[in-house]
Amino acid sequence: MTKTKAIFGNFKRYWFLMTQLISRDFKKKYKRSVLGILWSLLNPILTMAVMAIVFSQMFKFKVEGVNYIVYLMTGIIMFNYFSQASNMAMTSVVENFTLINKVYIPKYIFPVAKCLFVGIDFLLTLIPWFAIIILSYVGLGEYTCHINWYYLLLPYIFFCMFLFTVGMGLLLSCISVFLRDVFHIYGIVLTLWNYLTPVFYSIEILPARLQTIMHFNPMYQFLTAARSIVLYGQRPSFTTLGILGLIGVGMLAIGAFVFKKKQDKFIYYV
Repeated sequence: MTKTKAIFGNFKRYWFLMTQLISRDFKKKYKRSVLGILWSLLNPILTMAVMAIVFSQMFKFKVEGVNYIVYLMTGIIMFNYFSQASNMAMTSVVENFTLINKVYIPKYIFPVAKCLFVGIDFLLTLIPWFAIIILSYVGLGEYTCHINWYYLLLPYIFFCMFLFTVGMGLLLSCISVFLRDVFHIYGIVLTLWNYLTPVFYSIEILPARLQTIMHFNPMYQFLTAARSIVLYGQRPSFTTLGILGLIGVGMLAIGAFVFKKKQDKFIYYV
């Protein structure tokens, strides 16, 4: 209980610093950009349009009984959040060694700030996502989406994904201090992870054995839970919701444990 209070106390004490780190990232990202933050809205739409043309028209991908555009966009925005946030969190400690050496700052603030920064972008991408869902609901595409009370479960699903991403970010940022090669290795891992997650294809096209293995992919669980609500109008089972919570909290606990165990040695690997 005391440790929990200390953690929340640090968040409160260093909240201003965290907001400044997030603000710095926004200024850096949109510096000299004419459209600025509008790119957070346009990017998923343009990406979705390109991928929809490539996979639905050129490669003839489709998922029976659901709106493929919404299916594809759901996978893109959710996996992109995890990919970008974990990748930026991984480099956050190394990038801020100069600041860490000058003053005392809880080092976990840096990867958490990166996950929150990308999280704001993620929330903005939900606007065009919901717009596409509404257009689908009123007749865009061959199949319509469902709008119901189960949408209230989406924040829980996204929050569990956020916890999982923070946990990965803490773990990766710790490893990268001691092994800089992880910067390059993780890029390959993300590419492989993307293809092993049904972002643009249906799990039904895979052999039965691979479908079973896919259930051990955390991102598959998050995507499937969100899609079951939006595309099928079904509430994920309580077991599924419990598994999502365990995945998020479990990864966060692992990442926090490793980070806390090794953070005092960071100074020797500047």
